[in-house]
Amino acid sequence: MRAPQNAGTLAPAKRHPAMALAILGMLFLVIVWWSLTLGRYDVPLATWWKLVLAPDETGIPGQILLQVRLPRIAAGILIGAGLSAAGAAYQGIFRNPMVSPDILGASAGAGFGAAGAILFDFSVAGVQAASFAFGLLAVLLTCAAAARLKRAGDPILTLVLVGILVGAVFTALVSLVKYAADPYSKLPAITLWLMGSLAAINPKDLAFAVLPMSIGLVPLYFLRWNLNVMAFGEEEARALGADTGKLRWIIIFCATLLTAASVAIAGMVGWVGLVIPHLARMIVGPDYRTLLPASVLLGAGYLLLTDDLARSVMANEIPLGIITALVGAPFFLTLMMRSQRGWV
Repeated sequence: MRAPQNAGTLAPAKRHPAMALAILGMLFLVIVWWSLTLGRYDVPLATWWKLVLAPDETGIPGQILLQVRLPRIAAGILIGAGLSAAGAAYQGIFRNPMVSPDILGASAGAGFGAAGAILFDFSVAGVQAASFAFGLLAVLLTCAAAARLKRAGDPILTLVLVGILVGAVFTALVSLVKYAADPYSKLPAITLWLMGSLAAINPKDLAFAVLPMSIGLVPLYFLRWNLNVMAFGEEEARALGADTGKLRWIIIFCATLLTAASVAIAGMVGWVGLVIPHLARMIVGPDYRTLLPASVLLGAGYLLLTDDLARSVMANEIPLGIITALVGAPFFLTLMMRSQRGWV
């Protein structure tokens, strides 16, 4: 039996993926600890350590740690892990290296929901709920339209093409909302939200996102072997006994939950779900039993580092989406140029 040709495979599997995962885990913990200590309010490491072991919000250091930095770091971990896992799963089932978590229109739909909610003066919770709902709606429309078309022999291509069309429609609707928004109040708020940021994250935002992101991440983790089977291709996976249609919809549902929840609490954060799975393949190989955990660890650590950069480079915080694009696009180009096996 030949090995599955995973989309976007850049390098053969390493000999010790378990060791690589252990190293990634240790690096991730270092990044988390460093992120906790980074900020304009300087507190000794010993104080942070005491607050972690015995949380106390009575003093300023405790309020900063428990109400500002910990929620922000936890959100960065969730969003980075979720987008990376969604990107890795999509690249596997679609067998396409250019697939990202927004391929079926989830990000565009979520963006429209948030922009419309801001236009009509919704509360923060209302903006998040509208964003999440329209992200799910966009993917639902994509799947319904693709199922209605019933293109014989290539359902994946149909799904991708319809997703691009649905995403284009919602992107146009976002532009329409921006055109109708007040240029002195609503338009800046919409534009800032669409650029993505973790600056306003609080414990309530985490409570909103934890459930859908857990529902998305846990099934993907337990379907790691099935993702390997799906990477063989439609006919080969069916020959191995896989229910490809059922698996595809479960994976799409999980990835959509991850993407919509991420956009709902942090706005548009691009490139993470596209770049990180490729980097994970270079480190641990194409086997999803190790590729998915590696993508989660790398994505969480990468987004934390990116957020650290966004809040420390300038006096005013840089929107997260700008940093991820400036870092992600050149890095992805470097991966393409250094690839010796080409794109499968």
